[in-house]
Amino acid sequence: MFLYTFPALAARVARPFVGALLCAMSLTSFAQAPSDFPRRPLRMVVPYPPGGSTDIVGRIVAAKLGENLGQQVIVDNRPGAGGNLGTDAVAKAAPDGYTLLMSSVTTLAIGMSLYSKLPYDLNKDLEPVALVGSVPFVLLVNPGVPAKSARELIALAKEKPGQINFGSAGTGTSAHFAGEMFKSLAAIDIVHVPYKGNAPAIADLIGGQIQMMFDFLPSAVPFIKSGKVRALAITPTRRSTAVPEIPTLAESGVPAYDVLSCFGVFVPAKTPSQIVTRLHFEIARISALPDVKERYAREGVEPSHETQQQFRTYLQAEIAKWARLVKDTGVRAD
Repeated sequence: MFLYTFPALAARVARPFVGALLCAMSLTSFAQAPSDFPRRPLRMVVPYPPGGSTDIVGRIVAAKLGENLGQQVIVDNRPGAGGNLGTDAVAKAAPDGYTLLMSSVTTLAIGMSLYSKLPYDLNKDLEPVALVGSVPFVLLVNPGVPAKSARELIALAKEKPGQINFGSAGTGTSAHFAGEMFKSLAAIDIVHVPYKGNAPAIADLIGGQIQMMFDFLPSAVPFIKSGKVRALAITPTRRSTAVPEIPTLAESGVPAYDVLSCFGVFVPAKTPSQIVTRLHFEIARISALPDVKERYAREGVEPSHETQQQFRTYLQAEIAKWARLVKDTGVRAD
């Protein structure tokens, strides 16, 4: 059985924000940041379509970052190839601090093992700036599916092997591998259907073209509350305060299942360290704002307060962890 958890992250997000803030302020390079940065609007690339959780979190951060910097931060959705098109655009952008990437760290880490050839090297072409937060996945089904719980869905899948389709934001995305992990741990035969983003996948879930999917909780909540989809379980071992009525998969017959997905901000490699530090400092401030904390809580987002070095360490751990699952499942994107 597989067990892929986020224990280090869960422990670290509980650290007081003040400690991280003081750490950021103590860096001497912050005082040396160019006094005229930024001189023009910035661009934040989200490598997925509008409406998904990465986009939701990205727009929250972009709006507040723009206020902090005194310049607009424009969100630029560039979906395609499991997030690789938008990611590559940032990796090849000028390293001047004006182009940012808001992405799922999990998806980026998975891609390192999933693709034999990528147009960019995550370790060489992108610089981690700030880990923004983590969110659980939620297991959703079309209301027409007779299963009313994860246990019943597993039983149904065992009765009808290969007949239940699960959608995702694309091959190699964290939502895809959330489904692959479920498939493996529950010992069921379900079929993956990749889309170009979570939004079109959930549209087909609502329409009945697919029967189930794992979606990030923030983007799923409106559809759950409207009754357009049925939520069976969330993926961490602890229930979410945003939807406390939804049980965990661990409570629902899959005790080893414990997964979160994290969002982070990156810039092109070789961006001046003073600018990277300034961006880290300003993004770190955002999580402490009362209205942002309230919005995050409502959306089910757990803010992170990592230093830049902790983010780098976490990223390398994610790359190694998901490499094991890619190898165990045999899934390839090319």
